[in-house]
Amino acid sequence: MLLKAISYISKDEYLEMERNSEIRHEYYDGEIFAMAGGTPNHNRIVLNLANLLNAGFAGRDCEAFVNDIRVQLDKDRHYAYPDVFAVCGEPEFADNRQDTIINPILIAEVLSDSTETYDRGLKFKAYQNITSLKNYLLIRQDSVNVEYFFKEKDLWQLREYRKTDDVIFLKSLGLSISVTEIYKRVLLKKVMFIR
Repeated sequence: MLLKAISYISKDEYLEMERNSEIRHEYYDGEIFAMAGGTPNHNRIVLNLANLLNAGFAGRDCEAFVNDIRVQLDKDRHYAYPDVFAVCGEPEFADNRQDTIINPILIAEVLSDSTETYDRGLKFKAYQNITSLKNYLLIRQDSVNVEYFFKEKDLWQLREYRKTDDVIFLKSLGLSISVTEIYKRVLLKKVMFIR
């Protein structure tokens, strides 16, 4: 979850501040945004997805990371903390500090009311500048709804999954993920129909 921008600072000032801060901030063109805490559902989905990815990566040179690792989205302009991301091969870092990764193949964001517009819009556009990125997942935390964007022949395509028995095939990773397992132990809102 994002809070309001604090003030304009340079990329170098941001990185220095962030390396000494107990609070995570995202950076976009000189503005920093404090990251607020998540909900239990948000946390369950993040952990479920990371565990599913890491189990699927067994015996492969890929690994999933969760929201405390920074990713550089485009050179010097945008840094973010994706909820979940995966790297295949050795992680590549923006500098010798090894605290900012530049080569994710998959990024997932768990949507909240305060971040949905940003995650769908400006943030996704910035993510598209990452040449290694081939998979982007947007996951609702209050209902079963996973949007899977995948890059094929330089075009982003979308598949939506709204049933618990759906299975998402992450083509570039050769990996299938169960929607039921993503939502394991997640408390969903009950929908009431009025006649």
